[in-house]
Amino acid sequence: VQLQAFGGGSVQTGGSLRLACVASGRTFSTYAMTWFRQAPGKEREFVAGIDWRGGSTYYADSVKGRFTISRDNAQNTVYLQMNSLKPEDTAVYYCAAKPGIVSRNENPYEYWGQGTQVTVSS
Repeated sequence: VQLQAFGGGSVQTGGSLRLACVASGRTFSTYAMTWFRQAPGKEREFVAGIDWRGGSTYYADSVKGRFTISRDNAQNTVYLQMNSLKPEDTAVYYCAAKPGIVSRNENPYEYWGQGTQVTVSS
């Protein structure tokens, strides 16, 4: 599975962005998909994850109620809709894939996208 992330950019506080992660490979629909992010000087952290069916979603407390993860298995794409953005959301966002269930730990993830920069100014 190869992953490519799109949709980053610069917005002001309160703005919105939608990230997309497009996967190649026929097994995409069987993988849990997750977004992580890494801010300058900080460790990479879990943001949101979705199971292979799309029926279960998981969020970090810091983004709950503002971000929504979804997937379209027919398009091999996972999305992260980010609303009410804050300066502390500024980071490089990565999509990742693994078989089985979503993990909030980055270690089990086998496949990673290249990252897309999100910058939120105050």
